[in-house]
Amino acid sequence: MASRRLPRYRLYDAQRLRLLMERTGTGSELTLRELADFVGIPHTTIGNVLAGNQETVSGTTAQAIAAAIGVDLLVLWVPVQRAAEMQVTHRELVAA
Repeated sequence: MASRRLPRYRLYDAQRLRLLMERTGTGSELTLRELADFVGIPHTTIGNVLAGNQETVSGTTAQAIAAAIGVDLLVLWVPVQRAAEMQVTHRELVAA
């Protein structure tokens, strides 16, 4: 069986992420550094995504950012992988 890559995600809209950071699901504000610390990634990763210098992040990172803000994954992120590949990957992740 061929090795499958986990899906990568592209930010749907940088302005949407900025707005949601100002008022998260709990009603609080998260700075870029606070969000990065909460997710466990370098703050430069989020800064680069917001600036358009980094096109994608891992599925794990995308999910963690969405969860930290209190929204569903697809509110912020667009998968950048073929749908058929994602279905198999999703089944593998659910089975794990």
